[in-house]
Amino acid sequence: MPSFSYVARDAAGNRVKGTIDASNENAVVADLSSRGLAPVKVDVAARRVKRSKRITVRHLSRAYQQLSDLLRAGVPLLKALQLLGRSKSNPRLAEVLAGIAEEIAHGERLADAMARHPKVFPPVQVAMVRAGERGGFLDEVLGRLATMLVHQADLRARISGNLVYPIVLLTLAGGIVLAALVFFVPRFKEFFKKIELPLATKILFGTSDILIAWWPALLLLVVAAVGVILWGRRDERVRRKIADTVIRIPVVGALIRTAAAARVTRTLGTLLENGIPMLGAMQISRDAAGHPALADAIDHSVDAVRAGESLARPLGASGFLDEDIVEMISVGESANNLPQVLLSAADSLEKRIDQTLAMLLRLMEPAMLLILGCIVFFIFLALIVPMMRLSSAL
Repeated sequence: MPSFSYVARDAAGNRVKGTIDASNENAVVADLSSRGLAPVKVDVAARRVKRSKRITVRHLSRAYQQLSDLLRAGVPLLKALQLLGRSKSNPRLAEVLAGIAEEIAHGERLADAMARHPKVFPPVQVAMVRAGERGGFLDEVLGRLATMLVHQADLRARISGNLVYPIVLLTLAGGIVLAALVFFVPRFKEFFKKIELPLATKILFGTSDILIAWWPALLLLVVAAVGVILWGRRDERVRRKIADTVIRIPVVGALIRTAAAARVTRTLGTLLENGIPMLGAMQISRDAAGHPALADAIDHSVDAVRAGESLARPLGASGFLDEDIVEMISVGESANNLPQVLLSAADSLEKRIDQTLAMLLRLMEPAMLLILGCIVFFIFLALIVPMMRLSSAL
């Protein structure tokens, strides 16, 4: 129920302000009149909700599953949305759902109401809900949508979780080396003034001097680099070049290709399984690609399918899908069970991502420890050799 702010006058002519929850402005005026207040101004109040929590994929998945369960239990759609709109777990999502409930109460369809919130509900979700409304199986669509979002959230969590340890280790190692160069190494310069320094020691002292003397310029350079990166992400050409460069990195590029392929196959399979036509499903799946090269391949695939050709061939030509996955899609097209095959391919690709991440983690840990050991050994060697020369001279 919306909130209205009002300005009114009481019997003594005093100005009174406040807010009232009511179905419309007429109800507000009637309520004020029953309390002996003469309304002067009535406006819809801005709803105040906590903005501390953002709407994550898991929040959406939970809301879709709850909505599906309520519909299957026989609860009307409007009542189910109103119940979810009073949820305390995520005030932002509750506000959106409450607003959608109000629009449905005025005769709006669920998909159309969701489409008015593109930052919350992507086109793929709106399309699936619209197909469920038209086909009369909205509860099933919402359940499948919740499952798809859970898969996406789990995949993202596995990737992030596997990268946390290497990033922490790299940050800690970099901090230790930086502290040694700034605070530890300069103390040895006074001891080695009267002897000829080896090349390693000169490099070490030079690096330390640069960090100490030029740290404002280096910090400014880092800030400028971050600014250039943020600016480049907004430019389509720069973003495409960066994406094409990153994907050529060994192992990392393969991981990115597999993750993009998994997103597309799962999204396309879920859309087709919910009765959305092939061309529309492919165009919606393009937004889930996450890489411009794969998005271009999907565009070519749309043209090929529109011309009566196979889906597998242009997707295989993109280089994002391995030959066995392309063959699976080809067989699925021939056997007329493409949605199930695409979902099975997505499961297979996600398993490969887990295996690749596990291998990367096993390789990165000893590699980073080896690099850190080499740096520490270099610092040690660069300091111990002059000390040995100094002791021999004494």
